[in-house]
Amino acid sequence: MRHVYILRCKDKTLYTGITNDLAKRVFDHNNSKCWARYTKSRRPVKLVRSKRVKDRNTAAKLEYATKRIGKVKKEELIKNLEFRKKKQKRI
Repeated sequence: MRHVYILRCKDKTLYTGITNDLAKRVFDHNNSKCWARYTKSRRPVKLVRSKRVKDRNTAAKLEYATKRIGKVKKEELIKNLEFRKKKQKRI
């Protein structure tokens, strides 16, 4: 299983990536000295969206598609997920 994920950085920018161990990868983004140059100077980062996919090829295609859309569309994806979570809690 792979995860395509979106992180929100301290400066409010968004970072998209792929991993097979989501918790470890988010930890690495926040703590490691050798991973993801982009997030290294923008710590702390927070996981705001993730999607599980079956294989690396599918994950790579989804990551590419996510990186191609603008920040406004990514924010809509994140907001829709948050709305669904809040709605499910009420039921």
